[in-house]
Amino acid sequence: MSKHLKIHSLPPDLWSWRKKIEAVAIEEGLDFFETVFEIIPYDKMNEIAAYGGFPTRYPHWRFGMAYEQMAKSYAYGLSKIYELVINTDPTYAFLLEGNEVVDQKLVMAHVFGHGDFFKNNYWFSQTNRKMLDQMANHASRVRRYVELYGQSVVEEFIDVCLTLENLIDVHSPYIPQKREVKGRKVDLPEEMMGDDAAVPRMRAKEYMEEYINPSDYIEAQKRKQAEEKQKRARFPAQPERDVLAFLLHNAPLTRWQRNVLGVIRDEAYYFAPQGMTKIMNEGWASYWHARIMTQRGILDDSEIIDFADRHSGTMVMHQGRLNPYKLGLELFRDIERRWDRGQFGKAYHECEDMAARAAWDTKAMKGREKIFEVRRSHNDITFLDEFLTPEFCAEQKLFTFAHHPRANEWQIASREFAEIKKKLLAQLTNMGQPIIEVEDGDYEQRSELLLVHRHAGVDLQDDYAYATLKNLFSLWKRPVHLATKKKSKDLLISFDGKQIHLK
Repeated sequence: MSKHLKIHSLPPDLWSWRKKIEAVAIEEGLDFFETVFEIIPYDKMNEIAAYGGFPTRYPHWRFGMAYEQMAKSYAYGLSKIYELVINTDPTYAFLLEGNEVVDQKLVMAHVFGHGDFFKNNYWFSQTNRKMLDQMANHASRVRRYVELYGQSVVEEFIDVCLTLENLIDVHSPYIPQKREVKGRKVDLPEEMMGDDAAVPRMRAKEYMEEYINPSDYIEAQKRKQAEEKQKRARFPAQPERDVLAFLLHNAPLTRWQRNVLGVIRDEAYYFAPQGMTKIMNEGWASYWHARIMTQRGILDDSEIIDFADRHSGTMVMHQGRLNPYKLGLELFRDIERRWDRGQFGKAYHECEDMAARAAWDTKAMKGREKIFEVRRSHNDITFLDEFLTPEFCAEQKLFTFAHHPRANEWQIASREFAEIKKKLLAQLTNMGQPIIEVEDGDYEQRSELLLVHRHAGVDLQDDYAYATLKNLFSLWKRPVHLATKKKSKDLLISFDGKQIHLK
């Protein structure tokens, strides 16, 4: 792989800086796996980025499409990838060949911040740290299927699976597995088992019981009750948010199809924590690269202008878009400042004097301890929910915007803190994806699939919903239904293999 990707180890001058930056990061309290830095040319950087950081991934046309997009963006000067870091043990990081020394130093400091976050944040605790090897195994398996069944067949099936890869339960890896319920004892007398307690019986005196209610009649009633109970039983027993797992165990797939779907699901779960912590992860890495470069002697006097240019380019807020680097960095700094000044706790929050709150300073100096605690346990939703404040929103000039039909342009809709927070949390819930659950795998006793959209005020896009149902049908092989809402009205969208039906 190294030969193909034209990977080079660090030259002596960068190696020296790497050791200095690593030593400073450790002194500051960062804790990371062994970190391996390699230098690669821009075309190979784009290639690795197109594969999501894993050049050993399975072959598919979407990776080539992503590469072409990145290559053209770089050629036209629209974007440039300075670094790429992979959540593995050891941690691998790629630096762009030809960058100036100040760029490489900044990137190395940034990477150590990411490495600390990957290792210590709770939401990364269930990820596979040997994913490079795992993805190589996935790729070998897919290539074997291509040889056996043909590239178009396998690629078309992967296309279907990829359109459904967001239908997972991102919280399931953190829920302790339920203990298997033990069966009841079978050595009890039948009258104590309770099976026939509710079996209908004809009234009879005790001495006539065996004649009026013979054993074959009782057995027939038991079978009838069991059949009715089975019909009434839910399948699945409760709504299943991990749609891919449900399909993996219940859809009529061949062995190779089941394996490929398992590959897509495994990789979706591996990348999920990155989507759940984008603001925190980038904010944490940016906090440390700024501190290490400017306060720990890594930045040379002649490099200050260049560093300011690179840093500000990363932190700029584009119109209509949220910059996770900027928001995460500023919120970590705000938390550190507030906890250093003691702006937390019952007394502070009960203070209604705005001037007193602004001047509040108990010299608590717990900021550094607090940001490490936050880094350890939060994801983006809990991070913003707990630490976003009205003062922070006003200082950072945050607002919500909406499309104005008469002016035909996007305009500021509100500067109210409650609205800003509500919109941010809504955008981050389930990584911005709609929450879809399997409600019934035997809908109306016809082996049809019923899914439910947990509506949270945002309607589904029709084209996306229809395409998803069609792809689900190709796996389930029976009609598929989706219960949702459209403009506050209940709607059932169905696909029978030929056309979409709305009811």
